[in-house]
Amino acid sequence: MMIVFIDSENNLVYDITVMENKQSTTLTKELLASVLKEQSSAFMKRDLGVRREILPQINNFLQAPYILVVTGLRRVGKSTLLAQIAREYLKDEYYFVNFEDERLLNFQVQDFDLLHETLISLFGEKTTFLFDEIQNVPQWERFVRRLHDQGFKFIVTGSNASLLSQELGTRLTGRSVRVELFPFSFREFLQFRKVTLPDMTVLTTTEKGLFLKLAGDYLRWGGIPDALKYPGLDIHKTLYDDVLYRDIAARYQIDNVRSLKELAFYLVSNISSPVSFNKLKELLKLGSVNTVKNYVDYLENSWLFFIANKYAYSVKEQQIAAKKVYSIDTGLIQSVGFSFSKNIGKLMENAIFLDLRRKGQDIHYYKTERDFEVDFFLPKENAFIQVAQNFDRAETRERELRALVEAAAEHQNAELTVITESDRETIVNKNTTIKIVPLYEWLLR
Repeated sequence: MMIVFIDSENNLVYDITVMENKQSTTLTKELLASVLKEQSSAFMKRDLGVRREILPQINNFLQAPYILVVTGLRRVGKSTLLAQIAREYLKDEYYFVNFEDERLLNFQVQDFDLLHETLISLFGEKTTFLFDEIQNVPQWERFVRRLHDQGFKFIVTGSNASLLSQELGTRLTGRSVRVELFPFSFREFLQFRKVTLPDMTVLTTTEKGLFLKLAGDYLRWGGIPDALKYPGLDIHKTLYDDVLYRDIAARYQIDNVRSLKELAFYLVSNISSPVSFNKLKELLKLGSVNTVKNYVDYLENSWLFFIANKYAYSVKEQQIAAKKVYSIDTGLIQSVGFSFSKNIGKLMENAIFLDLRRKGQDIHYYKTERDFEVDFFLPKENAFIQVAQNFDRAETRERELRALVEAAAEHQNAELTVITESDRETIVNKNTTIKIVPLYEWLLR
């Protein structure tokens, strides 16, 4: 079935084929063999790029009898990560299949046996399957579970967290582990720029200036590999439109695409600011709060945005309080969002959120009893983090420290940090110690 979306503002037409649950009449063994040979050849020659920091964690999972599921945004590097896993850990003992290939568009669950048979005839018997963008095949988990129970190993990638969660939570419960792949961290960004890290404990003036510039570049360009490789192309905008039209509008059969676009644009233009679902409903005339919640869920599940809740002991209070929204990439914010001026502080806050999220931490924002706000609270670590671009202004300094001191009074023995663009110091006030750390140093900690 073909669905056509017309974006009159940008003069773009998206024709999107939605897979129907019917047996393909065009998928033959000959066609499949041709596709698989081409894919295998291209995969073997793939540029490995920057070695991802998540590889050691993945290697640990490979030693355990689990299906490994790698999720993340489109074009974030999942296919390249599969190639790194294959070269580093699997030698030649694997099959690779990319289900994003348009020639496999009508592939159905009943075609998996033909796929396995064709793979054996082409490459011999192997025990590990690498399946890229697996969510494109309905009920893929049936085949994976059957062969996993027979002792085969699977590493699969997907770009939709919700669909994968549904499938993992039904037939693959207890058989799978999931890892998230993000855009480049600052350390990976430096590897891409071929920067050798000096002794970070003692930096020369020149080295400090260099890292200030590199941190600024990281905020400006973000960490999406293709956007860094091809800065002359509008990779961020293309990616953003692909997610909205193909991953959300087509998959969830949304008729009111204009409202989805307006909501996404509002969010990407108001990163790190509190937003209320009720106010969004009124502002964008979206009909109901449930519609807003659903759209936000779709945007989250497709990895464009993350939601941070206010910290509260009551789950109900967390649910009704305003949310803070963060983007998957600071470069995407700059390319797609709208702002009267470059707000470096908000980009810093977004980069810090991503770094915390990349490490799997539970992240909230915090309001003290007197309603002073702290940007991040990590309950498990009992740590508060405040973000301030310039800490030398007396007004900023007083505001940020006051919020931290009040939060510390409400949570004894909390770790307190202010992350700035370039300042470094330690403030001791009675029993309270606050560390002031430059962004580049904190991201490399």
